[in-house]
Amino acid sequence: MPENSHAETIAVLQQYALHIQYIEDFGRVKKIYSDRGVFALKSISPHVGIDFIRNVQTLYQRGYNRIVPIYQSKDGRYAVLHHNKLYYLMPWLESLESGERDVRHKQMFRELARMHSLSIKEIEVDKEDREAHYERTLQAWEAQQEFLDEWIVSCEKKWYMSPTEMMFCVYYNDISQALKYSIRKFKEWFEQTKEEEKVRTVVTHGKVSLKHFVSDNRGYGYFINFENSRVAPPHFDILPFLVRSMKTFPIQCNDCVDWLYNYIRYFPLKEDEMLLMQSYLAYPGSALDAVKNYVERKGNKTELDSVKELQRQYWFLKNVEYVVMKIEEIENQKKAAAKEEQSPQS
Repeated sequence: MPENSHAETIAVLQQYALHIQYIEDFGRVKKIYSDRGVFALKSISPHVGIDFIRNVQTLYQRGYNRIVPIYQSKDGRYAVLHHNKLYYLMPWLESLESGERDVRHKQMFRELARMHSLSIKEIEVDKEDREAHYERTLQAWEAQQEFLDEWIVSCEKKWYMSPTEMMFCVYYNDISQALKYSIRKFKEWFEQTKEEEKVRTVVTHGKVSLKHFVSDNRGYGYFINFENSRVAPPHFDILPFLVRSMKTFPIQCNDCVDWLYNYIRYFPLKEDEMLLMQSYLAYPGSALDAVKNYVERKGNKTELDSVKELQRQYWFLKNVEYVVMKIEEIENQKKAAAKEEQSPQS
């Protein structure tokens, strides 16, 4: 461990009643062996520290205890500021990755749902702000549809298209349909919420992944790394994880659907929350970026690079499409079943 880093770590640990025996360096995390056990000392930017500590304290106060605890210093602080870095101390917990990967995913989503349900808070929203956000987003998305329609015409007029242009012509319908679906769901969301004055928020983790969900020797799961946490709608946690899971070779990610509905089993999403999530999930932003970057010649990509990039983004789009259509099917079935229950018995 570098001498300067070691000296800084010792200086910070003096704020805790620990007798240090040995320190291992893992970059921003130091593994501390002491007379009172093994701990992790982590450094973060002070700019995120205030929200991070506040959100963790909120979860503690609401009774959510599946967070690796943060220890207070001798003077009662949850974090120590030293040389423009914020340090916090927690127990060192090894991740026990025994058992099926899918089981761990479902356990993580169940805990995420429980964390969200315990931290619900309705906040007031300005109807004019919501409408302005809606108009800006809708205008941008409709402009992208116009861009797609104009470029397909331009490509098809050519006698000889480049490989990327030919590939775009093949993929155009799928990209366009994804964008239209996203716009339709966005409009449905706005129609449902335009008169509402409040929106439901939760404490989000901000960086949900199996790396940040560890288990103890009893099999209990705990979240770590709340540095990106914020108060936001629940889809701020769900969507990024699902998107990362689908950025791969072509797959039918039934697991993604199962994880989502395992979450919903413990924390049901309102209809407008589901509509907004469907809209954002379906939005083909990566494919649109790949096309625009080619048209505007951004970067130094060769034709082969552009073809590969568009191919990757098309795979991702089709992976998302499968999941979006599964969600649509399930939601339609739920609506039909609810309607049947409400209809008079014959």
